[in-house]
Amino acid sequence: MDRIICVVGPTASGKTKLAVQLAKLYGGEVVSCDSMQIYKHMDIGTAKPTKEEMEGVHHHLLDMVEPGEDFSAGKYVQLADSCVQDILSRGKTAVIAGGTGLYVDSLIAGRTFAPVPQTGKREALEAQLRENGGEAMLARLRSIDPEAAARLHPADEKRIVRALEVYAETGRTITQHNLDTQQIPPRYRPVWIGLDYLDRAVLYRRIALRVDLMLQAGLLDEIRALLARGVSPRTTAMQAIGYKEFFDALEGRSTLSAAADLCKQRSRNYAKRQLTWFRHMDGVVWLDAGAPEVQQCACRTVQEFLSKG
Repeated sequence: MDRIICVVGPTASGKTKLAVQLAKLYGGEVVSCDSMQIYKHMDIGTAKPTKEEMEGVHHHLLDMVEPGEDFSAGKYVQLADSCVQDILSRGKTAVIAGGTGLYVDSLIAGRTFAPVPQTGKREALEAQLRENGGEAMLARLRSIDPEAAARLHPADEKRIVRALEVYAETGRTITQHNLDTQQIPPRYRPVWIGLDYLDRAVLYRRIALRVDLMLQAGLLDEIRALLARGVSPRTTAMQAIGYKEFFDALEGRSTLSAAADLCKQRSRNYAKRQLTWFRHMDGVVWLDAGAPEVQQCACRTVQEFLSKG
């Protein structure tokens, strides 16, 4: 087994705080596993840990790319794996913390992603999508890879194009590629700690409070500054929860109160999706995030894991 601790769970469940505590106790460094904290200049809306919250613990994979750049699970795995290898090579503990299930799952599994060569096929598919629409492209995918098509909605244009691109470039469906990679034994064997609240209402209150505090901390100014930098509202980064909900309010098409309520609702829905993902993963030790002894329980779990090594 490896000196790797994975701290997962829904948004606003206290993952950052616990990860820092565990890193300090076990000589570790934190590797962020958050698909939005990877972006520069997006601090408030992504709940990126402040210097005070880091408590002197080295955090990796924050502020890595510009908001206008494309980023993917494949790129994350490459960067994160390099960080983990470096941390372990120095005899330290890697504490992987975050709520992006696909990223942490792919990192630990050592999952590879179908290559994306620059041949122009993606651009051609995107042009066809603009001309014919998502339904027509999904119908094409259905004839090639019915399993992948069944998982997608016509509006999920990015994934439709990706699935068609993989087939065009490799001659193999994305479903087959994913099945092949799932057969490979996991790259790492970490201890998994999941945080959740026994009373779901408590989590939802924390989410609501977080949105209110983000607004107090200057979230609207952060969004204005990103737009002033020329970052398009249509980029993946700006479509994140915590940003897209406020565009209408900034332009006078909605009230700030309505935008905040929408952000809270979408954050609650996202938390449900995160829990669904992590609950389906094997080996996660779930702890009550609201319990006063949560840190002691986490330490006991980690200690038992490390003692087996």
